[in-house]
Amino acid sequence: MLLLTALGTLTQIRAAADELDRHDPSPADAVSWFEEKPGKFRLEVYVPTKQDGDSARAIVGAAAPELHLVQKRIKAADWVAMSLEGLPAVRAGRFVVAGAHALKSENGGRVKVWIEASEAFGTGHHGTTWGCLIGLEGVLRERRVSRVLDVGAGSGVLAIAAAKTGADALAIEIDPRAAAIAEINARQNHVAQRVRVIAGDGARYIAKQQFDLVFANILMRPLIRLAPRLVPAVAPGGHLILSGLLRTQAPLVREAYASRGLILEKQIPREAWMTLVWRKPA
Repeated sequence: MLLLTALGTLTQIRAAADELDRHDPSPADAVSWFEEKPGKFRLEVYVPTKQDGDSARAIVGAAAPELHLVQKRIKAADWVAMSLEGLPAVRAGRFVVAGAHALKSENGGRVKVWIEASEAFGTGHHGTTWGCLIGLEGVLRERRVSRVLDVGAGSGVLAIAAAKTGADALAIEIDPRAAAIAEINARQNHVAQRVRVIAGDGARYIAKQQFDLVFANILMRPLIRLAPRLVPAVAPGGHLILSGLLRTQAPLVREAYASRGLILEKQIPREAWMTLVWRKPA
């Protein structure tokens, strides 16, 4: 695996990251950016091959020609190892998400969600997962949630967090490996009896069912495509939390859902990402 990095201004880094995200399929396995020091931002692009690296360079060069990408080879195993060693606990409202190494030092009254870094997306550190947890916190302040649907569950972190507040959750994940990890995580968090994990598209499991809260933390195109299925799955008075989209993509997703009678209650920005919290009128 190759790691491409560059330092630049916020405008340059965001332009490059946004352009990489727009490509489908993208040559990058993962793209992240963060503020390294005041006024200076760092872009990190992980690619599997040199050819993918050349493609990523071309995309970044077109979007932000001022950026200078530096390349180095890393071991594939380093991805998980670095995550396990370096990830601190993430706090989002009443929730704290972390691996066992970080949860040991958590002594507050927050709801602890034990998630180790792994192949499945969702440790709480990504802006979209954090935004969904903050969205969940807001909903719980208004009402009790009994039935939850998590579409694109990844590690199962959102379904598990909801289950730890007393809800029964249905977690749907198209990737069988990620679904297996979500089941393990549910057991480790002692909520296996409240979290049902389905590997596959799950359409027949949600047909004619309605939920107090629906999560869909996926990508912009699937979010728009799934609108006709997700909106009917929200019970009257219930909430729909959408994420996995860049701030620049939010207007298209808002249009797809606002036209279906939902009310946009909140937008939660985090770095380059946006989470949308919707309510269906009672």
